Amino acid sequence: MPRKPFVPGAALVVAAALTAGLAACTGGSGSDGGEGDAKSGGTSTSSQAAEPGRYQTLPEACGLPGRATVRGMLPGDDQHLSDAEAKKIYGGQPDLTYDTDRRVGCHWTRESTEGTRHLSLDIQRVVSYDAAVSDDDKAQGIYEKKELAAEIPPGGGSSSPATPSPSASTGTGTESGGAGKGTGTTTNSSTEEKGAKGAQGKAPSGSPSAASDPSADVSAEPSADLSDSTAPRVLDDLGDAAFLNDKLVTADSGVHRDVTVVFRTSNVIVTLTYDQWSTDKTMLPDSQELQDKARSMAGELSERLSE
Repeated sequence: MPRKPFVPGAALVVAAALTAGLAACTGGSGSDGGEGDAKSGGTSTSSQAAEPGRYQTLPEACGLPGRATVRGMLPGDDQHLSDAEAKKIYGGQPDLTYDTDRRVGCHWTRESTEGTRHLSLDIQRVVSYDAAVSDDDKAQGIYEKKELAAEIPPGGGSSSPATPSPSASTGTGTESGGAGKGTGTTTNSSTEEKGAKGAQGKAPSGSPSAASDPSADVSAEPSADLSDSTAPRVLDDLGDAAFLNDKLVTADSGVHRDVTVVFRTSNVIVTLTYDQWSTDKTMLPDSQELQDKARSMAGELSERLSE
């Protein structure tokens, strides 16, 4: 006769004790788990994807600046232009890019008796693929590299720079003028101002040395009033961060002045380059005019992007 299953009383007691123990462990681990989840929740909260930038796409570059603004930056010789000619000149030529949501550009060119003027616009949308770094922070890092590469003097800028001290003026010219590179072909407006100030300080006006030094006459051509400085500088009143660079380049075929304005607004970096070429080396492109027009367009672009 088969035996019936049998569980001794002692075994029942042991089983009950084990069950109670497991229940207690489960409850305890639940409490510990709650504390662990809170920490990991905090960690998860702190490591959440950083806030994306304001811009998720980009505008069409050639249509961003106003037609009147472009026309003012590309003066002619008062010659009449047909509609087709005006459209070709002022409409611009779009740059070839492979992702117009990430980068767009446009360039314009016009020739005149005073020389050829070039205007170019590059707009880059920055996206961070690091969850701990926001798009804006990533864009700021790229902007700072551009500012460093341009050798912009440190310190705050302003729309109307204050008159620097003689030592500050000399230091700025030395740091950003590029004289130490030994090329002798590229100078910026701070170097020109330094030359003008040096010419005034070393020889009285009308002295033989001042009159016989041709470089004194050329360097004195820019305004010697440093309160109206055209030196490369940081701009405080444009976007989230901005700087202006100005270089005079002398070449065998002529001379040209290149003015560049770079600014960041959220996760977009805009680079505007405006230059004038002249085959007559005695006719230096005017720094103040080019800078004023470049800054005016940059301000317009910043407003259009903010709309």
